[in-house]
Amino acid sequence: MKRVLLVDDDPTIREIAQLSLERVGDWRVTAAPSGPAAVEIAYGRESFDAVLLDVMMPGLDGPQTLERLRDPDAVGVTTPIVFLTAKLQPADRKRLREAGAAGVIAKPFDPMGLAAELDAILELEADVP
Repeated sequence: MKRVLLVDDDPTIREIAQLSLERVGDWRVTAAPSGPAAVEIAYGRESFDAVLLDVMMPGLDGPQTLERLRDPDAVGVTTPIVFLTAKLQPADRKRLREAGAAGVIAKPFDPMGLAAELDAILELEADVP
């Protein structure tokens, strides 16, 4: 079973995404309500196949969380990170990809298609040399 760390400050989004990923996509989900909580979970060296990360969160936002997760002197996560965001302008998507994201999924997302969309991004990421 695939494992994902789901990070979003909105409890409703976390609940819908978790139900969607677990029931439709056969993912095992660990949910975190903030960037610092995600870093703490990842620091515990729990293994994930992906991180699904909200962009706009108070305190430590998504790009800052990605930076901390990738920091080899701290957590050093190499797992693909996919952003969830309502901002999908080409410049926003480009900025997130340049920050190191494997992909971007639009909010609001289709609960029935979220797992397939995440799987498709991870397949593309795996095909990149």
